[in-house]
Amino acid sequence: MAKRWAISSGSRFEKLAGYSRAVVDGEWVFVSGTAGHDPADGSISADAEEQTRQALRTIATALGQADAKLSDIVRLRVYVADRQDVMTVSKVLGEHFSDPRPTNTTIICGFPVEEIKVEIEATALKRPE
Repeated sequence: MAKRWAISSGSRFEKLAGYSRAVVDGEWVFVSGTAGHDPADGSISADAEEQTRQALRTIATALGQADAKLSDIVRLRVYVADRQDVMTVSKVLGEHFSDPRPTNTTIICGFPVEEIKVEIEATALKRPE
């Protein structure tokens, strides 16, 4: 039976809402929706591009704790507050992913915290080296 365990980034939101940054189940890693907050101090940039970069750094850290990396991501769900930021967010994602690129669904939505411009959810399948 595959071992299942959780990863935390230390974000105050994880404890508040009762979730894990990621759950590892065998070779699969499921990463919760990750906004551009810096988990170390809770700060967040006002810039959608920097929020996207920070979200990817947080996701990469969680994946690293699961012995996975960004290139192991097979599916992304990207939530953007303002449709005008979609191209900016997409450009950053394009810089980080290459063939075979993950699948991606981008949704325009609102967030409970007004400062959030983007949130990224990821599913990764660890590949043998």
